[in-house]
Amino acid sequence: MNTAKLHHKALLPLTSRIEDPLDLTKHFPFMIAVVTNLLQLSKDASIRKIANLEPREFRVLLNIGSYMPIKAADIAYLGRLDSYTVSRAVKVLRQGDLIEVVATENNKKIKNLVLTQQGEKIYREICDRLNKRTQELESVITIEEKIELLRLLSLLERKSESMIACNAMQELVAGNDISADQKEIVRWFKKSAKATRVET
Repeated sequence: MNTAKLHHKALLPLTSRIEDPLDLTKHFPFMIAVVTNLLQLSKDASIRKIANLEPREFRVLLNIGSYMPIKAADIAYLGRLDSYTVSRAVKVLRQGDLIEVVATENNKKIKNLVLTQQGEKIYREICDRLNKRTQELESVITIEEKIELLRLLSLLERKSESMIACNAMQELVAGNDISADQKEIVRWFKKSAKATRVET
């Protein structure tokens, strides 16, 4: 029996003020969000002492370190981050001399992001700690469960993107305005759909 769930129920009984309230301890997206919040790098003291960065800067730094040279737009797509979040993180990382902008060889107008020497040092230290965290997390599940979890997360990612994008497109068809981040999700969805067709 899940003692954590019982603990939550004991602390926070469902309200009696409205009919049929949502039990968040059984709400799958909420549970995923809780784990995501707990695993934010800025909340881990062992990582925070490596670099005093906010979650968005950590994420962008890791993307650049793993896939450089990389465009800001590709970072946004890869992590499903809005463009504003990426641009703000890039500004902070550049100010800290952790990354730099370089032009591509074939097209000088296209700018890519790469780590500086200091940025690479921090990236490697963070990765070492992340590998240790991963081992700790995986200690509570079997290899088979990990494989299945990764498969399920991939399915959920595709369904989430499809669901949000389709809702946004329905609003456009109805003649309603949608926000900039919703427009971006629509672009991501179309890009993912195109990539899936290429793969098949």
